[in-house]
Amino acid sequence: MRFLSSFLLLMIALPTQGRLNVVATTPDLAAIAREVGGSAVNVISLARPTEDPHFVEPKPSLIVKLRDADVLIEGGAELEIGWLPALVDRAGNRKISPGGTGHIKANDGVRMLEVPTELDRSQGDIHAAGNPHYLADPQNACIVARHIEKTLCALEPQSASQFRANTDQFVHDLEAKLAFWRQTLAPFKGQTVVGYHNSWPYFAERFGLRIDLFLEPKPGLPATPTHLAEIIGQMKQRRARVIIVDRYLDRRTAEAVASRTGAKVIEVTHFPGGIKDTEKGYVALMDYLVNALAKAFAR
Repeated sequence: MRFLSSFLLLMIALPTQGRLNVVATTPDLAAIAREVGGSAVNVISLARPTEDPHFVEPKPSLIVKLRDADVLIEGGAELEIGWLPALVDRAGNRKISPGGTGHIKANDGVRMLEVPTELDRSQGDIHAAGNPHYLADPQNACIVARHIEKTLCALEPQSASQFRANTDQFVHDLEAKLAFWRQTLAPFKGQTVVGYHNSWPYFAERFGLRIDLFLEPKPGLPATPTHLAEIIGQMKQRRARVIIVDRYLDRRTAEAVASRTGAKVIEVTHFPGGIKDTEKGYVALMDYLVNALAKAFAR
């Protein structure tokens, strides 16, 4: 009994080191945060890997997660504009509000593509800051990792050396893989890939592909027979052989177009865990995307 009392007194006297609670809006941001933070952080994602990040249900449980967060990582390009601001406001956590010490706007320093010169909602679901799907380019993942590292080091100085080492390793590994991925897709440079939604311009630019035909007539608008007929004609003219469809979108439309063109439909995702074999993190996700496309092109 005396031993137990002495042990409890010792535990009370020792300083405790808690782990930072990091909340990311999407699973790709969460995956990068885990790489940077390692064992010094707890990381959760508000959006599930299989749902449309534009339309996350603002459940009360998400408010609780934000209320307990030390860090919030958001995309910063309006991807979450339909649901995140209200949740942050209701959480009342000043640390993670815009301008707070734990708020990370992940796209700072990223060269945004497709920034509109004017906002015209007749053009569909467009974003004032540019196309928000910038993490489809691995080079941008390196930029995001450095942002996260900087904030975590400021909030948890005693773990700064760990955060820096983790980030250095992640960036080194990613840049090595990027060289391999570019080599894998190099034989198919310039070939057309048909998308369902316009969410792949960063991937296309990085790997030299054309992803400029879409089953949606405008971002966020459903496909029409007239538009699909036009797409089928352009696919035949360009000899496009691959259609990519995010898991939460309508695969049946893609399959119907594929049956008329002889194209291969590939299920894709922007998020680790969105498809089998991508669960292990950002690198696994990119491995899947590159290898799936290379296989489809080579068939």
